[in-house]
Amino acid sequence: MAAEMVLSHRAPHGVLSEADLEEVAPRNPPVKHSLRHCLHKNRCSASAAKSLLFRFLPVLRWLPRYPLKDWLLGDITSGFSVGIMHLPQGLAYALLAGLPPVTGLYSSFYPVFLYFFFGTSRHNSVGPFAVISVMIGSLTDSLLPSENFLESINGSNMTVNEERRDAARVELVATITVLTGIFQVALGLLQFGFVVTYLSDPLVRGYTTASSVHVLISQLKNVFGVSVGEHSGPLSLFMTLIEICQKLPETNVGTLVTAIIAMVVIYIVKELNHKFAAKLPMPIPIELITIIISTGISYGVNLNAKFGISVVGNIPSGLKPPVAPNVSYFGQVVGNAFAIAVVGYAICISLGKIFALKHGYKVDSNQELIALGLSNFLGGFFQCFAISCSMSRSLVQESTGGNSQVAGVISSLVILVTILKIGELFRDLPKAILSAIIIINLHGMFKQFKDIRMLWKSNRVDLTVWIVTFVATLTLNLDIGLGASVAFGLLTVIFRTQLPHYSILGLIPDTDVYRDVAQYQMAQEVPGVKIFRSSSTLYFANVELYAEALKKKSGINVDRLIEKKKKALKKLKKQQKQAEKEMAKRKKDGQNGPGVAVIELSGAEGSAPPAPTLRTLGLPQPSFHTVILDFSPVSFVDTVSIKILKNIFRDFREIEVDVLIASCPAPVLAQLERGDFFSSSITKHCFFPSVHDAAEHASRAQRPAPVSARTHRPHLRPRDGWGPPRHPPCDPAAGPQHQDVAPQEEDICEAEQGPATLMAPPAPMDSEGRGRELPPPSTGPVSVPPPGPVWGQRRGPGPGRGAG
Repeated sequence: MAAEMVLSHRAPHGVLSEADLEEVAPRNPPVKHSLRHCLHKNRCSASAAKSLLFRFLPVLRWLPRYPLKDWLLGDITSGFSVGIMHLPQGLAYALLAGLPPVTGLYSSFYPVFLYFFFGTSRHNSVGPFAVISVMIGSLTDSLLPSENFLESINGSNMTVNEERRDAARVELVATITVLTGIFQVALGLLQFGFVVTYLSDPLVRGYTTASSVHVLISQLKNVFGVSVGEHSGPLSLFMTLIEICQKLPETNVGTLVTAIIAMVVIYIVKELNHKFAAKLPMPIPIELITIIISTGISYGVNLNAKFGISVVGNIPSGLKPPVAPNVSYFGQVVGNAFAIAVVGYAICISLGKIFALKHGYKVDSNQELIALGLSNFLGGFFQCFAISCSMSRSLVQESTGGNSQVAGVISSLVILVTILKIGELFRDLPKAILSAIIIINLHGMFKQFKDIRMLWKSNRVDLTVWIVTFVATLTLNLDIGLGASVAFGLLTVIFRTQLPHYSILGLIPDTDVYRDVAQYQMAQEVPGVKIFRSSSTLYFANVELYAEALKKKSGINVDRLIEKKKKALKKLKKQQKQAEKEMAKRKKDGQNGPGVAVIELSGAEGSAPPAPTLRTLGLPQPSFHTVILDFSPVSFVDTVSIKILKNIFRDFREIEVDVLIASCPAPVLAQLERGDFFSSSITKHCFFPSVHDAAEHASRAQRPAPVSARTHRPHLRPRDGWGPPRHPPCDPAAGPQHQDVAPQEEDICEAEQGPATLMAPPAPMDSEGRGRELPPPSTGPVSVPPPGPVWGQRRGPGPGRGAG
């Protein structure tokens, strides 16, 4: 009831400042939770334990409600289809990572089976992925190159001991996988799923496109059947490509023909699968068919012995016991493991959200991070390499009727049967076939080159991020390229906040809407008011540019005008001191000579002299009386921006222009309070809830108001804080807020200490040439009223000031 009475009492005024608003509707005090409250909220109970268990094991939530009749058949069909794809891709991506083929089968079984329990996406097909595999491959090549495992045969020839090399690389990669899982689980438990937001979509697409080029170049040696050295570090891609070109005369024709035939067949059948996807019950498993046929031909014709075509070799059957990782590698691979963790999660969550949006369910980003991390962490103990989500397998899982994670379990069982019984049959599989499968599966990633044309039309900054990421990843390799790309992406954000769009707002007629006068023809500036807006928040990197843009948009050289005023005040002070000396000299001599008569500019005795104004100093006056800062885009301020804001108030006060702030969010207002922004000269009466309220107040403040209106609202008086006063208080006891903000105001204050004087014409002479005394004034010294406006009076347009 009291609030209603106050509101009705203020309704006729219409305009409320933030100070008035806090009187009418005070803000709630900040809530401070005690330790006891936090412990009580997070206390251990049966319901809390159940909720925590269901959160970390989503299978307990959805499996009991699994619609058996509606989903089971589709999941079985989808699981077999994806499992058939897992087999050739697992073998191929293990080759890409520089590992024995069987590790690709392990990575297609253990992590996929574990994801069934912890994952929340129904359509993601996790497992080996080309980008992650090539990142691991570049690491194994740099840390454990084949040159480290050379052995002499018959005392002369040197050959690589592949068994020792593969065993060492498997140990290294298992350690990387465990460390990657630790990073992902830790980030998920700390609710850091948002870390992937620093990888923008153009950055991820540019990075995966460059990674696909790395994959392509790395497989050319298997396509041409040549052996090249292992290069790592910056420019390693180009060194590998140059070496392959140099060894083209050594090409194995049989290997090249095998790879070309496989690529043509696989590509044609995949295009047919895509074209007739609606008519086919499931895609034709051309990759599996190619592997089976090529293995049979290789075994029957003995391609390795007759034509020198390299084959996969021995694939051991059965599962191996878990092995602890070699922690001595942690220090060498910690950075690479974190990069693999972030990239793998970014690809997985982006695909998961696409399918979730399409099919109407929710994917928990933090739980996905934990699920992926546990799959990698536990898989590392079983000689798996890091996994992510494959787009091609996920699309097949969705298109063939997959509805839940059950499809992933079915596909992992297909791989399990292969590991136990069928894997050893693929020992004669040509490596050229696996390279052909890898290259054809890059077709989708190479389509991302179309992004360049799209981004050119839509957003040039995103296009720059895409191109820089692509070039950096090609030249600096995958690990350093990712770091450079993320750094550049963050720099573009800083660049955008440093160079935002600055505008002067105007009122759309017959509305309370304010828009940029440069973009809207109907927008008209409020007479005598400049409304300034920036499209970015204010912080240390852009607040000085904000102040410069404000002064530039105001249309006057504020700093130059302040400098002129300072010089004029110094000149006035000098004249005043000279006049005081002359007066003191005459008083000492007891007479007024024929020189200069002194007229004091004080009023009644004991009253303060009027403050000098731009008009009385003969300086040009601004064509506006108020500046309004639209703070609606401001989300936070720091100590630097608070200091610059104080300087803005000071500078415009010096040229007799009020500064008001509109639409300041409550959190920003609280930050200003904590930063000691407010003082006797800057109060919350300068803040308004909206631009329209601030413009209304600025317009009303310039109109003559009856005395009753002024006495009714005492805060309208400048000394009570309604708008900044024309000049800072000269009394040192007024507070230290002006000492560090406006040091140049000391001269202004000193000029106001004594009575202002003017130099009058020489006194008239009598007939004998002696000075004739003027008649004394009737009451005290002659008072000369100031020609300009002073506080307590309403200013009109006046000379030099436009009427609007």
